[in-house]
Amino acid sequence: MTALQGLAGLGFAVALVVRAFGVESPGRVLGEAGYFTVLCGGVAAAGVALVIGRTWARTPAIVVQLLLLGVAWYAYGPSGQQLAGSLLGVYCAVVVALLFTAPAREWALGPDDDEDTGALG
Repeated sequence: MTALQGLAGLGFAVALVVRAFGVESPGRVLGEAGYFTVLCGGVAAAGVALVIGRTWARTPAIVVQLLLLGVAWYAYGPSGQQLAGSLLGVYCAVVVALLFTAPAREWALGPDDDEDTGALG
């Protein structure tokens, strides 16, 4: 789900590049597209890393979801886009909930050495 967010952002960056051909000064639009490419490329990389089992990717994915919850709040309230804000908020809340489930936490923390060695804790 995090990788899909990154891919959506990269799609937005491509749309900005296409838009840059229709404006008088494309430098700003291309700069914005470059910014979104770097940012969303990192989000997509974290999502792919979660899929292939890299435990380091859990924290960046959680941080991105928490930041996007703020974006969802802004879209819902001050921007007056209740549908978009609600959908984004629910999506991010589901991702955060999935990242904090017991199996996800056990996976991220790794095997418990105390259980494997029989040591008393």
